[in-house]
Amino acid sequence: MLLEYFQMIDRIEAVDLAAGRLTARSIVPEKSPVFEGHFPGYPLVPGVLLIETMAQASGFLVLAATKFVAMPFLMSVDGAKMRTFVEPAAELEIEAFLEHEGSGFAVTKAKIASGGKKICDAQLKLRTMPFDQVPLGEIVRKRAEEVGLMAAAAASEK
Repeated sequence: MLLEYFQMIDRIEAVDLAAGRLTARSIVPEKSPVFEGHFPGYPLVPGVLLIETMAQASGFLVLAATKFVAMPFLMSVDGAKMRTFVEPAAELEIEAFLEHEGSGFAVTKAKIASGGKKICDAQLKLRTMPFDQVPLGEIVRKRAEEVGLMAAAAASEK
């Protein structure tokens, strides 16, 4: 996890396209410039970065479900609940569930836990735009490859 670069997902553990589910893991870095201000002497991962983590997991799920034809962009966050603090070095278990995909939109539910303890959850709505309208396809495919999405999605199709 590179907080300052918004790379929130370290690796995709599994994708189950039939069930519309993705699981991922990330380890919060022990040190990050983010912690210098949030909070000095008591470092915590900002809630907005936890929401971004759920959004990225959801985006990877939508990419896999749509075979990489469109870029998902976060549109809205509904019912977000933050249940506890996240400190440096925490290992995060991230799950995203696809509730709807079609007509240029996707809806997911996502959650984060650590050591079996619930941290947060939310419903996320994403707008999907074809890659020919958004010149990010190569960058997104490269990142998806780095975190193991391509391999997990291929395994799901077998």
